[in-house]
Amino acid sequence: MIGGALSVLLVSAVVPPIIADQSDRAVVNAPLTLLTAPIDGEVGPLSKQISNAVKPGDYLTRISNARVDESALIALEQKTSDARAKLEATKEKKASDEAYLKVLDTEISNQTETLRTQLQSQIVALRARVAEADSLSGAKKALVDRQSTLVARNAASMDMLNPTKAQYSAALHSAEAERAKLNQKIAQLDALQKGIFVGDDLVSTGTLVQKRRDISLDATRMAIEEKELTAALQDQQSLVDKERRRLASLADADVMISTPGTILSMGVTPGRRVNAGDALASLVDCDKRFVTAIFSYRQSQSMKVGTRVRIDNADFKSGIVEAILPKTTDKVDERYAVPFPQTERRELYAIITPDSRDSEAVSSEPVSTASETTPCTVGQWVTVTKDKALLPSMSVSWRHVENLLASSDTDEGPAAAERQESKRPTVPTSLLAALLFAASVAQRAIP
Repeated sequence: MIGGALSVLLVSAVVPPIIADQSDRAVVNAPLTLLTAPIDGEVGPLSKQISNAVKPGDYLTRISNARVDESALIALEQKTSDARAKLEATKEKKASDEAYLKVLDTEISNQTETLRTQLQSQIVALRARVAEADSLSGAKKALVDRQSTLVARNAASMDMLNPTKAQYSAALHSAEAERAKLNQKIAQLDALQKGIFVGDDLVSTGTLVQKRRDISLDATRMAIEEKELTAALQDQQSLVDKERRRLASLADADVMISTPGTILSMGVTPGRRVNAGDALASLVDCDKRFVTAIFSYRQSQSMKVGTRVRIDNADFKSGIVEAILPKTTDKVDERYAVPFPQTERRELYAIITPDSRDSEAVSSEPVSTASETTPCTVGQWVTVTKDKALLPSMSVSWRHVENLLASSDTDEGPAAAERQESKRPTVPTSLLAALLFAASVAQRAIP
């Protein structure tokens, strides 16, 4: 009897795992989103708790940091202060140069007008002297001509003519000298009107003009430097403003919900200090939940994408195979609420999406206790059965038998148990449990 039961168990453990249309190694899962701390600081009061549904834009908490490093801001403000002081000094120097230029312009204008008047008077006087010299030279010429005639007639000697010729030559030279002085004064007046100062009388005015040019160049240089310092100060002030905004963002930051979902866990409590990037809470998107079931690789054809399955022990009753995965990785597991179940050799994952009709029916029903403790039953183990299944999973079948035996022992009283004792098979309950355990181990070991 015991050998027959053991044979049945071993046969049922070898054949069905390879071709079974049912799997109890399936878990409800959903995409996971982590809410992280944007800055270092202390966590304020939490506005949401586990299992609360949230939507984008909802407020979670506020992080405050009173220990923000302001050394960079202080250095920038010092540079800005130095640039501002230098700009003010440049403006004052420019204003001083411009005021000095006005004084020089006034003085140069006065001296130029005075010199113009003097030159005009001197020109008039020189013209008169040139006319006088021309008249004297003309008289001397007439005297020379008369004495030359007398000498030619032998009425006078050469001793009388020579002094007269000398006087005539002196008169000509005097006229040329006066004419040269006149031309010089005319040239000086013309140059003065053009802003050119030539001559001993114009040295002081020329010095003032040269000084004005130097001050004007310095004022122009100050104007250029003022523009450069103004642009540099604006850039520096922009850096200061950006640094202030950055420090303000590091001092206080509101943590807002970015994606819809349900809070699965809270990683912090009010008053706790966190670092930037630390996880504050995790969200699961219940609208995108799915079931990850493990089947034998021989079921890859019958469990192809689009196959409808039945789901037991879940708040939804059916689903559709969305994808078949040969394996997964730790990085993939991190994106979901619970890790994928561990597969063995020649096994694969079937990703099953709940039927939309079941999801709508579940959403209209009151929330159960299980869903209150775990949002949308994430992490719950379920049983997946292909529609029109022929071969059930032996682990599921034996679990049903074990539950049936346990319920019969619990429901019936001691008297009924004694009556049924004689009718039960001769295999003891402990032996049956041992056989069940051996079958389960054998089922897991078969590739």
